[in-house]
Amino acid sequence: MTGSDAPPSSPSFRLAYVPGVTPTKWVRIWNERLPDVPLTLVQVTAAEAFGLLREGGADAGFVRLPVDRTDLSAIPLYTETTVVVVPKDHVVAAVDEVAPEDLAEEIVLHPLDDTLDWERPPGLPALERPATTADAVELVAAGVGLLVVPQSLARLHHRKDLTYRPITGTPESRIALSWPQEETTDLVEQFIGIVRGRTVNSTRGRPATPAQPKGGRADAGGTSRKGAAGKSGGKPSAKSGGRATGKSPRSGSGGAGASKGAKRAKPGKPRRRS
Repeated sequence: MTGSDAPPSSPSFRLAYVPGVTPTKWVRIWNERLPDVPLTLVQVTAAEAFGLLREGGADAGFVRLPVDRTDLSAIPLYTETTVVVVPKDHVVAAVDEVAPEDLAEEIVLHPLDDTLDWERPPGLPALERPATTADAVELVAAGVGLLVVPQSLARLHHRKDLTYRPITGTPESRIALSWPQEETTDLVEQFIGIVRGRTVNSTRGRPATPAQPKGGRADAGGTSRKGAAGKSGGKPSAKSGGRATGKSPRSGSGGAGASKGAKRAKPGKPRRRS
C-alpha cells in the first residue's frame, strides 16, 4: 500500500495539564459528547507547558498565568487559594488563617519551580532553594522550614504528618486554558465550549432564528393580517360608513340584530275585505 493509498488518521485531541490541575470533569464530558475522538492527557511541568503547546505536543493545555499572548490564546478559569504547608504539630496548625507577618521568624522555603509570582516569600530564607516543590514538601516534613504554595499543590503533595492553612496578603496562582493562536481548530473550539459550560445543543456565535407568527406573515405592527382582520370584524361595509366596528352607526346595535329588526318592522300585505 502506497502512502497515497493509506487511510486518513482518525482525529484525536491532546490535552496538557500542569501539576495541581484535575481535568477529570472536562475529560468525562468530552468522552460523552465526542466518543469517537480519543482524548490523551499529557502531564507537564508549569515551566515546560508553553513550549509543549508551541511545538505542537498538545492541542490545548491547562496552564498557570501569566501567558505570553504573542502567539498563545488563553481563557482565565479560576484563582487558587494560597496556603502555607506546616507540620501537624506546628503552632500554625492551631489557627484557621495566617498573615505573612505571622511567619516573620520562620524559615520559608522557595523552590526553583515556584508557581507564585514573587521575588521572595515571607519569613527567613533557607540556605539553599529546593529544586522542586516536592523536594520542599519533604523538607517541611523534616522540620527544616515551611512552604507557601497554591492549595492544589498542597493537596497534590499531601502527607499524613503535614497540614496547611490559608495565608492572606500573598500572590495567588491563576489557572487558564491555553492553545496556539494559529491552531484554533474545531476540536479546540469543542473543548473551549466544554470548559465554559456550554450545553451540547448550544451553537457558538450563531444567532437564533426568530419565530414566525402563526396565521400568516407579520405586518409592520407585529400583528398578523389574519389576526387583525378577525379583530376588526371583517371588511368595512358601505352601511357602516367605512368603519369596521360591527355596529350600526344609527342605533349602536350589532349588524345582525339590526337586520332582524328591520324585517320585523316591514309592513305586511293588506288584508282583503270581505
